[in-house]
Amino acid sequence: MIIGLISDTHDRLPTLRGALEIFRKRGIHVLLHPGDVIAPFAARALAEFSGTLHITFGNNDGERAGLARVLPQIQDGPQFVKLGARTLLLHHFVDWCRPEDVARADIVVTGHTHEVRVESRDGRLFVNPGECCGWVTGRCTIATLDTETRDVELIEVPT
Repeated sequence: MIIGLISDTHDRLPTLRGALEIFRKRGIHVLLHPGDVIAPFAARALAEFSGTLHITFGNNDGERAGLARVLPQIQDGPQFVKLGARTLLLHHFVDWCRPEDVARADIVVTGHTHEVRVESRDGRLFVNPGECCGWVTGRCTIATLDTETRDVELIEVPT
């Protein structure tokens, strides 16, 4: 199954909408977002995603009640997502993942650093799709993940 990965959208609506359009055109029906949407107005764009959205709070998501009204599925990490034969761990920051939670997962999806990371370690795949907002690195990135092959494709979102 090919799924979409997006993180650290930080209220930048043009790149968030562009990312969602890329996912739509690629037929992505499952999206993982490890946090830092920021405000409910930006969450509304994510709520328009026509597939399944798994999402955790990030450290900058201050208006939690408002975000939860728009995205009732949002929760604190860790969040475990079972897709086919794979168990994915979704959390905002890899350093916040407890070793026993990582041990339960085949794939760990995080954000927070705004830096792209795709690394295999101890039989697990760790993925950070970078930042969709582009505020920190100047790169607006998202990714797709094939949960069967564990192949990751990094995608630049036009600004």
